[in-house]
Amino acid sequence: MKPNALFGCESQLNKGLIAMFRSLLTLSAVAVIAAPAAAASYSAKLTSPTTQRIIANDITWQCGTAACQGSTLESRPIVLCQSLAKKAGKVDTFLVDGRAFSESELAKCNASAKAASGTALAAQ
Repeated sequence: MKPNALFGCESQLNKGLIAMFRSLLTLSAVAVIAAPAAAASYSAKLTSPTTQRIIANDITWQCGTAACQGSTLESRPIVLCQSLAKKAGKVDTFLVDGRAFSESELAKCNASAKAASGTALAAQ
């Protein structure tokens, strides 16, 4: 005769522990999969340097005399470059995690650059 047969019940302890560990394992797997990606770092050298903080699409740029720096989870570098160019003017170099934009990428970025005040007045 089994020890538990006397009372007509089965031990739920093992079943409960297995279910708890299974739930814990599932939650751990979900947490690892859902972890956010690391933010990309961006650096831009402007034709006309500024020391201002510039808030543009999905990024805040901290600018100094040498360059502007920022980081974001946004994954469209050309859009970030264009938004900086719209607010700060022509961009000479643009780096994404250390990789420099090509000449064609810079040209596309600078097509959005804000016009110098002299050019804007002459166009009116």
